[in-house]
Amino acid sequence: MTKAEIVADIANKTGVEKVAVQAVVESFMDVVKNAMVNGENVYLRGFGSFTIKRRAEKTGRNISKNTTIIIPAHNIPAFKPAKTFVNEVKGSVK
Repeated sequence: MTKAEIVADIANKTGVEKVAVQAVVESFMDVVKNAMVNGENVYLRGFGSFTIKRRAEKTGRNISKNTTIIIPAHNIPAFKPAKTFVNEVKGSVK
């Protein structure tokens, strides 16, 4: 499902114009992204958590040049679905 399909589905279910729904969806994504860029986790009860995971510095190999490289420590975004979300998806196997 794409963002456009999400917008269309919400517009059909709520009766709100697609332009307004798209603005809300875009704003939601901006708020989540900005919170995570600022080091905050985002918790949506019943849906899941957007968290920041810290990756430690490590040594890697460039096999094409046969050299070692240092991969610096960095943060990555992660999503962990809520238990209710997981259970609903598990139950929907067709």
